[in-house]
Amino acid sequence: MKVIRAKARNPFGKTKIPGAKFVINQYIGCEHGCRYCYAKFTCKWYDYGEWGKWVVVRENLPELVRGRFVNGWVYMSSVSDAYQPIEAEIELTRRILRNINKNVRLRILTKSDLVLRDIDLLREFKCVEVGLTVNSFDEDLRKEIEPNAPNMERRFRALERLHDAGIRNYGFVSPVIPNLTDLDYVIEQTKDFVEYYIIELLNLKASGEFRYWLKENYPSSYGVMVNELERYVSKIHRVLAKHRVKVEAFVIHSR
Repeated sequence: MKVIRAKARNPFGKTKIPGAKFVINQYIGCEHGCRYCYAKFTCKWYDYGEWGKWVVVRENLPELVRGRFVNGWVYMSSVSDAYQPIEAEIELTRRILRNINKNVRLRILTKSDLVLRDIDLLREFKCVEVGLTVNSFDEDLRKEIEPNAPNMERRFRALERLHDAGIRNYGFVSPVIPNLTDLDYVIEQTKDFVEYYIIELLNLKASGEFRYWLKENYPSSYGVMVNELERYVSKIHRVLAKHRVKVEAFVIHSR
């Protein structure tokens, strides 16, 4: 793993991500190396090699956020994962959480149960939400397209422990891929301890080479995404209605 150490000028960037006004990106690039990740677009400006093999560490962010307050939801992170493996070693995210103004409204999304390490700090915030990406991929598929991310059972249990600790949580079901994502199973496994869900269909346009990998390896899934999307969306709505869970957003990207 290539680690590039860098300095940031401003801890809070403006964002158009729904539900947030600002982002904090203490890392750029992600060791999880997910093949479908839209954040691969950053390779245009950070030419350090294959996605998943490098990470930029903005090491001065804990000092920059100290005592700072911004009015509006802050999303952590938009081009990385705040709890990717390197975080266990350098604790950059933890130091940011320790220093940031606890009146900031913070929303974190991760694939990693490493977030549980920081429950003590998360409890200090007046308004915080933590989401885990859950998508039901079996182990063989996960190792293929999310090679360095924790398995699904660990993510389910992380959501449960966050709930038990009194941290408001959400399940981010993404990417939803026909025949590969079992939405019914995900909700069945998590609905007793998840506050709400965000559902996102695979963003084919932003997935880069994954689009062609999907077409070659799972042509039926690709075919539904391209030719039968409306019918598939109706099926998802029926699953959600069956479980009567709270869905904060249902994101469908253009093809």
